[in-house]
This record gives sequence, structure tokens and C-alpha cells, in this order.
Amino acid sequence: MLTFPLRLVRTTGLAVLLLAAPGLASFAQEAPAITPETVIATVGGEAITEADLSFAAEDMAQDLAQMPSEERRPFLLRVLIDMKVMAGAAKDAGMDQTPLFAQRLKYLEERALRRAYFADAIAAAVTEEAVRADYDAFAAQFVPQDEIRASHILVPEEAEANAIKAELDGGADFATIAREKSIDPGSGANGGDLGFFGKGMMVPPFEEAAFALANPGDVSAPVQSQFGWHIIKLAEKRQSQPPAFEQVAGQLQQQALMRSFNEKVEDLMSGVTIDIADPALKAALEAQDADTQP
Repeated sequence: MLTFPLRLVRTTGLAVLLLAAPGLASFAQEAPAITPETVIATVGGEAITEADLSFAAEDMAQDLAQMPSEERRPFLLRVLIDMKVMAGAAKDAGMDQTPLFAQRLKYLEERALRRAYFADAIAAAVTEEAVRADYDAFAAQFVPQDEIRASHILVPEEAEANAIKAELDGGADFATIAREKSIDPGSGANGGDLGFFGKGMMVPPFEEAAFALANPGDVSAPVQSQFGWHIIKLAEKRQSQPPAFEQVAGQLQQQALMRSFNEKVEDLMSGVTIDIADPALKAALEAQDADTQP
């Protein structure tokens, strides 16, 4: 099944929180028996619940991504304990009665509602079935390309390359020489094997010589590139295939989520009058929106 990781993305100039799923974040997966109402601590008689822990995880997703999983729950609990204590002190000082606090509270309420709407009306529409339908459309439009699998021996001097080519023509084993003499650290230890590659993935002189080989087992004359002198052996030819669903599911999921978000926001904005008092800010916002349009 597809999952929806906690992360921040940016689209049409807006920061968007991608929720783990409509509802709570990953903690429910770690302990399936717990519920949002489960009390995990009390501070001065006030409860801290699993739901509170989840809300804190949403706010601190970037911080959590940088720490080991076993440290996340105690870190969040410490944050919530500090929050309870400091919130109580702020109330005692009357800070909750100021006009600025009322404005902040309104902002936090609208942010919470926005997240709830995003989860229920936007993210919930991006099901595995929808992503698989996008994959089927992608696979149907996929155009196969020529790919080859080849090995090479890379040496710094032309004279050495010519000598090796003579050895190969005399029956020497390509993989053995590659292990002994190739200066390519990536492929040399594997007998020169480069795996499969398509056009545009290698430097031009190498690519031209490799794709010019007609049959598996053919070996090229020495070819020079900026890396040195190559001797190339063709192993196999094939037509490329679309990547497996599992390889591109994450990317398709993100694209579907962005599409769902943009369509929903465009629909919501229809008929809404927006006045921006600062002309410079208005121009900057319009320019930013234009840059994000497909």
C-alpha cells in the first residue's frame, strides 16, 4: 500500500503539509492498540494525549526527520510538557486576553482547519487506485529506447590500450584484464561491467563506439575520451521497459497530490475577491503564481 509521509512541499506559492494519512501520523503504526484519546502524561492535572503528540509531530516534521526514531516520542513529549507549563504561566499573566493573542488564535484555528481540509478533501482523493491509473497511463505512453550492456577497460595511454587490444584478439579474458589493469574503480573490480545504459548516459566518444558494436561479444578498437583510452566489449542489446510501479509510485503520488491540490484550490478561489493593499507585494505574488503554472 502507498503511504503519505510527513513532509513540507511547495506548490502555487503555498506551503503544504503532506499528512501521513487523513487522521494521525506514524505513531499509531508503532502501537496499534492506542487511540487518539489515550493519555500518555498529565501536567498539573491536564492530560497530554496521543492526539497531542501527533499534532506536535505535524508541526515539527523537519526536526523529527533529523533524529533517530526511538528519540522522537520522548522529544515530542518534552516539548508538550514545556508547552503546558509555559501556557499555564502565560494565562496566569493574562497573555491570553490581549488583541495580539486573539489574532494568533484565529490564525492557528484557520491553519488547523486548512490541514483538516487538505487531509479530507485533497489527500484522501490520492488513493493507490488513482496512482496506479496514472502509472498505467504513463506506461501506455512509454516509448522504448535502445539500451546496451557493455564492459570496458580504461587505461591512461594509447600504447597500453593497443597492447591490451592485441592480447584480447589473441584470446585473453576481457574480465580478467579489466580487473588487473582498468583504472576505472567503479567497473574494474566487476570485470569492467557497466550494466545497461541508453544513449545520452555516457560521454559521446564512448557512446558512439559502444552503440556501433553489432553483436554480443564484439570488442571495439581503443577509443579516447577525457578519461583516457577505452576498450569496449558488447554484452547484450535490448529495448528499454517502463520502470516498475514500485520505482515510480512515490513520484506519481506526489504529482497526483499536487494535481488534486491545484484543482481544489482553483475551484475554491473561483469567484473569491482578493484585494492586496501593497502594489509591490501584489506584483511579487502574481509573479510567483505565474512561475508555478504548468
